Amino acid sequence: MALKNFAFKVLNSDKYSRCGIIETHRGNIQTPAFMPVGTQATVKACTIDDIKKTGSEIILSNTYHLMIRPGVERIKRVGGLHNFMNCNLPILTDSGGFQVMSLSKLNKIDREKGAIFNSHVDGKKFILSPEESIKIQLGLNSDILMIMDECPKKTNDYELINESMKLSLYWADRSKKAFGTNPHKALFGIIQGGLFKDLRIKSLSELLKLDFDGYAVGGLAVGETQKEMFSVLDNLKDLLPKGKPHYLMGVGTPSDILGAVKRGIDMFDCVLPTRSGRTGLAFTWEGRVNIRNNKYQNDDTPLDSKTKNMNLNKYSKNYLNHLFNTNEILGSMLLTLHNINFYQEFMSEIRKNINNGTFDEFHNKYIDKL
Repeated sequence: MALKNFAFKVLNSDKYSRCGIIETHRGNIQTPAFMPVGTQATVKACTIDDIKKTGSEIILSNTYHLMIRPGVERIKRVGGLHNFMNCNLPILTDSGGFQVMSLSKLNKIDREKGAIFNSHVDGKKFILSPEESIKIQLGLNSDILMIMDECPKKTNDYELINESMKLSLYWADRSKKAFGTNPHKALFGIIQGGLFKDLRIKSLSELLKLDFDGYAVGGLAVGETQKEMFSVLDNLKDLLPKGKPHYLMGVGTPSDILGAVKRGIDMFDCVLPTRSGRTGLAFTWEGRVNIRNNKYQNDDTPLDSKTKNMNLNKYSKNYLNHLFNTNEILGSMLLTLHNINFYQEFMSEIRKNINNGTFDEFHNKYIDKL
């Protein structure tokens, strides 16, 4: 049977908010979608089978980390990430640009060579060009690849952001050429430009000329306020191509997601549900719960009575509090799974309300609660 080409269809919309479907040869993805983050070929503290049971239809993995450990050749030898981690879900890989900025002990940006940096693990020198980033992602055999971009730290320096944006556009063109023709895979462009409206619009305008399979908004979740993030999206929502998926990288809290969906975003990823789960913070329909708090020692109620999936409510707050206060690894596993499950139930409710034409009411009910 021939492999299915990558495709995206909008099925329903409520103003800017929209439900759609991304078609890949590994399966379809309902949007708006949340992608659990499998940084190093694993979603921390969870099995792939459990991730699938939450309703997750795609995961994200990290080019930078996999390039450093275990190395692309080791993964390529077994046929790619899906075989390596026993995952038959679609996988999106980022380009590594953000981690070069955030993790490297020393990095230098060269227009032609790319990012020259030292590994945060052992100091080993790497050079990551747009061509090398695409080559690595193709070696990982991911289904959605990201262009190589520069992701600067938050700053009000207009000229610095302008130069960074222009460099990202140059690397976008080189990434597109390196990607070539891969009908069963997708390549997404990344819109940069910081908090500056004209630079964001310029970045998107130039990326549209290259005709990517999807368009991501990068350079956010780097310290800006939620209001600033929503302002960036407001400036782009009328200009993003309606027939392509829109991806907000590295975001975020449930309220971040609600506000972004309201502004036309289809795809999200964030380490928050897994990182919070490992440290004792749970996301629930009634708000956030710090399960380490002593007040839960005599609370025999479930973590979230509205949870519908996987029988997670058989564990009481009392028991979960005990697990965390004794540093038992099961506590991290259960809360991580709970959080990913909550995020997927949350996305399902978002899609249901868009389809029913009631998304504004849903948004207003939860935007300040979650």
